[in-house]
Amino acid sequence: MSFKKCKGKLMKKNSEISPCGVVVELLVSSPGGFDNIDDILVEFQPKLRASDDYTFLLRELGNRGDWVNAMRCFEFAINLEKRRNEKGKLASSMISTLGRLGKADLAKNVFDVAVSEGYGNTVYAYSALISAYAKSGCCDEAIGVFRSMKDSGLKPNLVTYNALIDACGKGGANYKRASEIFNDMLENGVLPDRITYNSLLAVCSGAGLWEVARSLFDEMVHRRIDQDIYTYNTLLDAACNGGHIDVAFEIMATMAAKSVFPNEVTYSTMIRGCAKSGKMDRALNLFNEMKLAGIKLDRVSYNTLLAIYANLGRFNEAFAVGKEMESIGIKKDVVTYNSLLDGFGKQGMYDKVKELFVEMKRGNLCPNLLTYSALISGFCKGGLYKEATEAYTEFKRQGLKADVVFYSNLIDALCKKGLVESCALLLDEMMRDGIQPNVVTYNSIINAFGQTETVDYAETQIESSNSLTYTDGKMVVKEDDQIIEVFKQLACGKSGNVKQDQRTRKDFRCVLGIFRKMHEMKIKPNVVTFSAILNACSRCNSFEEASLLLEELRLFDNQVYGVAYGLLMGHNEHTWSQALSLFDEVKRMDSSTASAFYNALTDMLWHFGQKRGAQLVVLEGKRREVWENTWTQSCIDLHLMSSGAARAMVHAWLLNIRSTVFEGHELPRLLSILTGWGKHSKVVGDGALKRAIEALLVSIGAPFQVAKCNIGRFVSTGAVVTAWLRESGTLEVLVLQDDRTLPRTRFDLLPNLQPLPL
Repeated sequence: MSFKKCKGKLMKKNSEISPCGVVVELLVSSPGGFDNIDDILVEFQPKLRASDDYTFLLRELGNRGDWVNAMRCFEFAINLEKRRNEKGKLASSMISTLGRLGKADLAKNVFDVAVSEGYGNTVYAYSALISAYAKSGCCDEAIGVFRSMKDSGLKPNLVTYNALIDACGKGGANYKRASEIFNDMLENGVLPDRITYNSLLAVCSGAGLWEVARSLFDEMVHRRIDQDIYTYNTLLDAACNGGHIDVAFEIMATMAAKSVFPNEVTYSTMIRGCAKSGKMDRALNLFNEMKLAGIKLDRVSYNTLLAIYANLGRFNEAFAVGKEMESIGIKKDVVTYNSLLDGFGKQGMYDKVKELFVEMKRGNLCPNLLTYSALISGFCKGGLYKEATEAYTEFKRQGLKADVVFYSNLIDALCKKGLVESCALLLDEMMRDGIQPNVVTYNSIINAFGQTETVDYAETQIESSNSLTYTDGKMVVKEDDQIIEVFKQLACGKSGNVKQDQRTRKDFRCVLGIFRKMHEMKIKPNVVTFSAILNACSRCNSFEEASLLLEELRLFDNQVYGVAYGLLMGHNEHTWSQALSLFDEVKRMDSSTASAFYNALTDMLWHFGQKRGAQLVVLEGKRREVWENTWTQSCIDLHLMSSGAARAMVHAWLLNIRSTVFEGHELPRLLSILTGWGKHSKVVGDGALKRAIEALLVSIGAPFQVAKCNIGRFVSTGAVVTAWLRESGTLEVLVLQDDRTLPRTRFDLLPNLQPLPL
């Protein structure tokens, strides 16, 4: 269709549309390329009012994603315009449009031309370019433009500062950088608004700085700046990322009072936070609440729901969600399949994993980094090293590049099998590839110490350790790929051929090497790191080795070291005062992190015979409600506890009900000790915790037996337990005694164990 016919048809159909609107429609539907675009602009030139109408055209074309026509329109308008200020407005609008469309490099070109020709040296042009970089996550570039702006004598305004803080959030900068910009803003007399605080909250959310985020929100209220849905959603995201789910629910409950109502982003954030913290039931309740509120589930919501069911092993419901998605026109995508692959892998259903992977590719969906990460880590956890090798080789053949998450997942999978040395080799490999390990990577390796399994011999050997990589677009062989080499050794059973004591000593040296590398790279440890170190101590063969690990703990955090070492040496008033202060800090963390720390500390104390100290710690944890549903008169629930914590708690519970008996009260008809089902053990119901509790009950002569209907539960009648508690020797076996007094080891007298270089 010719331009005139197209124009006539559009004008007839849209007689009430403004000239600007007609031009936009014609530009978008123009079949003839640049020649027709010039014809359209020339035709409507008399009807367009200078830069304001052309700015409108640029914005509308940007809204439609049509940056090519927007650029042509901008060039046409710039050539017509003679006034410098109006040219500056057009340039700022074009830079802003390109920035919204992720074309930061093109925006920089427009800016450079505008500055060189004398109409781009304005606050608006600089602010637009900073915003363009922000939307592309280019924080360093945005800050560079900001400095250049100040050097040129221009004074940044509120829009400039807001764009710069936004760049910090999207570019992954730390909060310190954003805070410096915010302080510069206040020093220059520019008052913050809601956008400023929303951007600062976004930086906190990305960095996991919950306390700072809450402080900013309070400051916002103090300044009487209204909060919108974005404010609340970002605050909720910060709370969820920090593991403060209960606080997040409290915040969500206050939104209606401010006339701010939850939307799909609110629910998705809360659901993701619940799932991350293992509170799957609460996540599912939120989905039901979301539906009752009339908020439609989108692709992200459906995939999140499906992932939760898959993670719980409720695959029928997961597949039902997939069918519901498709029934409303949302096809299963890579994210959907990744959730299923990860879920089936965690449940050890590897045949189903292979079947789903084939189905995924048959549906013309391209596996991504997360797909291969789920496959490889799942196969490693199942000891299927041949399959892991095949998946990794295919991953390399696709030209995909591993990242820190890929390596961390793989290392974690091997750590679950206690393969410390293999993990250390992979750590070395990822650093050679220029990938910086994070604290999660190091935590996994430290926590793996002492959990060594014997790797079974795999009949199908890996024929080659060669891997595929690319050079100048061509596939070439890389002969020293450490991942393939590790898989090859594991598949050939070499990991299981080393004597246990030799391997333990070598693993110990690997862990010391890990600490040295953390210090060198200035990796900041967290509470999970401290828990991992304490867990490693409880798996040491001697107190001398544990002391070496505790020395590393001292270098990381003197307070945690003081409490751990002090309790090992025996309880005293000063040490316990320090411990209570530390427990106050741990209480601020999410429940799973807090309980893990208590478990690790108690296990270490129990392992080295400080059983009274272990009991003090678990009773303090019970008082602070670290573990949910710890005990009642009739039941004690141990399934969230470690072996040492659980045993100390059983003693405390039995002493408690003994007091009840001697006060003249009757015990309930049935008493229960719950240890969980041991679902991650080779035999369901035969978890390590159950075996430890069973051995404890036998050793003290407690009259409990495994329940017939629940093999993770020990039961007895109140009458039988009462009779046992009244026996003369019972009190003596229930009151915990320290097995031995540990030597006050001087670190300079410890064995000269050198860390293995990484």
